Amino acid sequence: MINPSAHIGENVKLGENVIIEEGAIIGDGVIIGHHTIIYQDTIIGNNVTIGSLTSLGKRPARNKNMVTYGAEELTPLIISDNVKIGEHCVIYRGTSIFEDVFIGDLTSIREQVEIQSNSVIGRNVMIETQTTIGQHVTIQTGSYITAYMIIEDDVFIGPHCSTSNDKIMRSGGASLQGPIIKSNVKIGNNATLLPGITLAENAVIGAGTTVVHDVPENTTVIGSGEKILPKN
Repeated sequence: MINPSAHIGENVKLGENVIIEEGAIIGDGVIIGHHTIIYQDTIIGNNVTIGSLTSLGKRPARNKNMVTYGAEELTPLIISDNVKIGEHCVIYRGTSIFEDVFIGDLTSIREQVEIQSNSVIGRNVMIETQTTIGQHVTIQTGSYITAYMIIEDDVFIGPHCSTSNDKIMRSGGASLQGPIIKSNVKIGNNATLLPGITLAENAVIGAGTTVVHDVPENTTVIGSGEKILPKN
């Protein structure tokens, strides 16, 4: 099930029923699990590990009500060296995954996403389109990262964090803006971040907090009313 135009590097290990489509490039030392699909033109670097039942380079589908890109406008999926991808993952065309990123099982990463080096994406995380994630970021289990979001370096996001990008709901693409999370921010589990807010450097968001306003740097907020805790 390997297209003749695909390039397969040295010391590559393929599981049963792997499909590699035309133009795909697989680097040296790659391990691919059973029943995994590598779609057209996907580029995979050296020493990448990919779990079973995973789809890489999937083309997005859409209907007239969706704000998204057609597959014809997207560049190939690029996965850099030493990336580890779990089982049952789906990563779309047009996305770039940098070196040494870890992606847990059941994770979905949409088109036009960038994840920079040494970041950890936990199990069952959903990352929507047009989102940028910096270096050394941790996003834990079950978090929802909305479209049009910016996450800078060294950010920690606890389990089941929820984010949104549309203040009006169904307003359309022009007004969509997810949260902007600056470097070294820490966010507790089950926090909710509303559209367009900025969490400045070194902010801390307590577990279960609903954030509706910008948070200044070096500030800790907790609770649904965003109570500000005094600085040490």
